[in-house]
Amino acid sequence: MGTALAFLLAKHAETTRLIARDDARASAFQASRENARHLPGFTIPESVKVTADISRGFAGADLIVVAVPTAFLRSELARVAAAVPVGVPVLSVVKGIERETFARPSEIIRDLLGPCPIAILSGPSHAEEIVRGLPTSVVVAGDDDALNVALRDTLSGDAFRVYTNPDAVGVELAGALKNILGIAAGICEGLRFGDNAKAALLTRGLVEAARFASARGAQPETFWGLAGVGDVLTTCYSPFGRNRAVGLRIGAGESLGEILASMNDVAEGITTTQSVHAEALRREIDMPITAEVFQILFEAKSPRTAVTDLMLRGPKVESS
Repeated sequence: MGTALAFLLAKHAETTRLIARDDARASAFQASRENARHLPGFTIPESVKVTADISRGFAGADLIVVAVPTAFLRSELARVAAAVPVGVPVLSVVKGIERETFARPSEIIRDLLGPCPIAILSGPSHAEEIVRGLPTSVVVAGDDDALNVALRDTLSGDAFRVYTNPDAVGVELAGALKNILGIAAGICEGLRFGDNAKAALLTRGLVEAARFASARGAQPETFWGLAGVGDVLTTCYSPFGRNRAVGLRIGAGESLGEILASMNDVAEGITTTQSVHAEALRREIDMPITAEVFQILFEAKSPRTAVTDLMLRGPKVESS
């Protein structure tokens, strides 16, 4: 997603910089002008400079885009924090929860970079479709209204539409919780349970996600917008979805260990399931789908048994 945002920002900024992890990656990017691992076949605009030099990468920055998986976010920000100009606005496209602390990405950013305006970009937005110029609509949220509007106006174009949303907590939690549903949807598909089961799963999954986020201070209506149901749909139906792919393989009979050993990318939903399940138990929030996904992933529960247990839960009113 960092590369995809560089494509968008290059249309508006005189200079856009991608900061690579090391000199070898930076040299490969510069030589091929391609993110061969994640976005093969797309040429990075010439105005985008790629560097592993942290000081050069952050020098004179007007905006910093953070696109690091949650599991590595704290360590990566600690590595570069000294080079980050004080008070520069940050745009986070990270969708996850820190397992040990239950910190949201924006909270980790503030911990490491200090006081600065932070916005969150979320919604149904696969990087592969952004760089192809396919129509995409997202939402930007944060406490700084002026920053939200500036980002909306800067990033919006004929194929990329940005809405603003005041509910930063809800938008950020929605981006994390939808990955749990992505795994659940994949499991459902792997078991070949059909469209009826998957539709019910996602509908009830959104209900419990909104319930959980509301307990953390979010607005429930955020989950019926782009950051909620919009992102859930792409995550749970698209062939690009890494979390859905994990669930699909589990439903087809593979173990989590086998899947992780063969993956090159990070599926945020795995650690998010751990974090959210523990937090739900601590706060006594009813999250049956998350609980079953947790047991499948970490307690070797049979996916078929998990679905049966969900179906046999006591009757209740739909709105509860």
